[in-house]
Amino acid sequence: MSRHVTFMTIDDAEHYTTAERDQIVAAYPPHEREARARGVPALGSGRIFPIEEERIACEAIEIPRHWPRLGAVDFGWDHPFAAVELAHDREADCIYVTKCYRVREATPVIHAAALKVWGGLPWAWPRDGKRETLEGAGVPLAAHYRAHGLDMLGEPAAFADGSASVEAGLIAMLERMQTERWKVFRHLSDWFGEFRLYHREQGRVVKQMDDLMSASRYGLMMLRFARVTSGEGFNRELEYPDFGVA
Repeated sequence: MSRHVTFMTIDDAEHYTTAERDQIVAAYPPHEREARARGVPALGSGRIFPIEEERIACEAIEIPRHWPRLGAVDFGWDHPFAAVELAHDREADCIYVTKCYRVREATPVIHAAALKVWGGLPWAWPRDGKRETLEGAGVPLAAHYRAHGLDMLGEPAAFADGSASVEAGLIAMLERMQTERWKVFRHLSDWFGEFRLYHREQGRVVKQMDDLMSASRYGLMMLRFARVTSGEGFNRELEYPDFGVA
């Protein structure tokens, strides 16, 4: 028997007006709002990002041409392949998650075709992209995506000092959320679905429903390779400081 779990929030209850939804949420005790309005389980200290959703959610905006942009992927088959686009407001040092994509059991040619329409972004990718694939006769996984037209960066995701700590990446993301320097377009329901359930058990990150979270972390780690669009595509790589652990 196949099963499917659908997550819905009060924002999906369109028979209420926005004002009515806000009034309902305001009537809940503060410590119950995330659970009752958005279905966030009471994970307590187990939540990796113990941040109210409204602190990072924002309406979609047109990204200014002078903001550098970067794509990032998390490879997958049984668990989904995931990708995000990040845009960086350098003046405010604020990162915006503007697009996301999550699909399981599809090949690189399918994913590459879907992501190329985002524009000629440089793409960050994890260390398992260097692993050779059986179907590819010894060709590293990242090379398949490069062959299908994605501008994969030369090396897997790491901070400028060469480190690739998961915990350092999660702390960097959380610090940005806490300081209003990480925003996510409100309509990206898949991204927020993972955000709500991303947690630890016995101190260890639970590697389930974390594909977009992982892609976002890879993008943050490689933000220094983001590029600015021009009339002829992307210009040269910017001279970037490492914002990964700021």
